[in-house]
Amino acid sequence: MRLTQIFAAASLALLSTFAVADDSAEKAIRKSLETLQLEVPVESITASPLAGLYEVKLKGSRVLYASADGQFVVQGYLFQLKDGKPVNLTEKTERLGISKLINGIPVAETVVYPAIGETKTHITVFTDTTCPYCHKLHAEIPALNKQGVEVRYVAFPRQGLGSPGDEQLQAVWCSADKKAAMDKMVDGKEIKAAKCDNPVSKQFALGQSIGVNGTPAIVLADGQVIPGYQPAPQIAKLALGAK
Repeated sequence: MRLTQIFAAASLALLSTFAVADDSAEKAIRKSLETLQLEVPVESITASPLAGLYEVKLKGSRVLYASADGQFVVQGYLFQLKDGKPVNLTEKTERLGISKLINGIPVAETVVYPAIGETKTHITVFTDTTCPYCHKLHAEIPALNKQGVEVRYVAFPRQGLGSPGDEQLQAVWCSADKKAAMDKMVDGKEIKAAKCDNPVSKQFALGQSIGVNGTPAIVLADGQVIPGYQPAPQIAKLALGAK
C-alpha cells in the first residue's frame, strides 16, 4: 500500500549528533516497515538528531522517521531550532539525496544547452516534447544560458511509457545531434531516428522515484525540485543561489 502521511513533526529543539542505528533498533524498524509494505526499498536507517528517533532513507531520497522499537512511524518534516530559526532537517537530507541522484546522471545521457561564457551552475529539467509549458520554458533557455546557467534535459514522458511523448523523446535521444533534434521536435517538426538503446525509461523511473509527476520539473544543483514552469529570471535567481 502507499504510505500516507501519518503526521507532520513539529519544530523541536534537537541534539546535534548523527549516529548509526544499533542492530536491535534497525531490525525492529525494518520489521515494522515490512508490515507497511512500502513500494520503495529502504536504503539506510540511522539515528536522527533527536534522541530515540531514527531516520529512514528510502530509495529516491524520501525520508521517514521511526521509534527505536518500530511501533511509531512518522512521515513529515523534522525541524531544528538553530540560533532562534527553524532549520528543516528533512528537506536538507532529501535535497542532498536528490542532488546525488540527479548530478550522477552521465552528462552524455542528457541533452545539454551550455552556458554562454562562464558556467556558474546548472539545472536539470525533466521534459516532454508534447508539453506546452515545456515549450514555453524551452524558448527561455537562451536567457538562462546568458546568465551562466547550463540546462540539461532528461526525459519524462508525462503520459507514461508507450505514449506519443515517449516515442518522441526516444527519437530525440536516438538522434546523432540530440540538441538539434530537441529543437525541431519542440518546433513541431517531425524527426526520424532509428531505434536505439536509450535512457528514456530509466530517466522516467528516476523522476518518479524523486516525486516528479508532471513536466517541466526543474532540479537545481543542490537537489531542490521546482515543479512546473517558472520564468527564466526567477529560475536563474534560484539556480545561482543554490548551494
